[in-house]
Amino acid sequence: MIDFKECYVMNFENAMRGARNPMNSWARSDSSYDENGNYILGENDLSLAKRLRNAGTSDHRKYLRQIMVSIDITAPMYWWKEYDTYKVATVANSTSTMHKIHSKPFELDDFSHDHLGGNGLNILKNLIDELEKIRLSYVETKDKALWYELIQLLPSSYNQMRTCTLNYETLVNIYRSRKNHKLDEWRSFCDWIKTLPYANEIIIAED
Repeated sequence: MIDFKECYVMNFENAMRGARNPMNSWARSDSSYDENGNYILGENDLSLAKRLRNAGTSDHRKYLRQIMVSIDITAPMYWWKEYDTYKVATVANSTSTMHKIHSKPFELDDFSHDHLGGNGLNILKNLIDELEKIRLSYVETKDKALWYELIQLLPSSYNQMRTCTLNYETLVNIYRSRKNHKLDEWRSFCDWIKTLPYANEIIIAED
């Protein structure tokens, strides 16, 4: 399970102006904002963006590092462990497991269970019931040993929300590496990448 909310793409205008700096070709820029405030690349700017993207090295396409994306992602801990591989040009503020794990009752939808059925789902439900008993005891007693039990028993299917900031260059690397990954969450992430402005032209260009 993975969910995306509050997506914002920023700094297209400045990134494209910077892309024209090496050749002092600002006069050829033909992009503008539409009535909804979206930055629309003109024919000249889109052509330049695609040529630089396809130049083959991040040195030529470094304007992609200046196109920023902010997104709220809710995903299981087993996926976040893989996402944390991408430490360059990413920032994330997460909901706190350490501070807030005891603040609400445990529910089935707090965990990714879309591939569980039969016995597996029953095992998770039983674990949730036990976690809830421990949580209630901790709320009542504030016994730190019970808090440690919650932390150490929490399965990697537990969902966490993080507000993430990335750039288009990072997304190029993620898409290339993860588009055929065996985890559904990575394939869904790559499907989300496809929805971003000009993704087909300057993120997924090799396809």
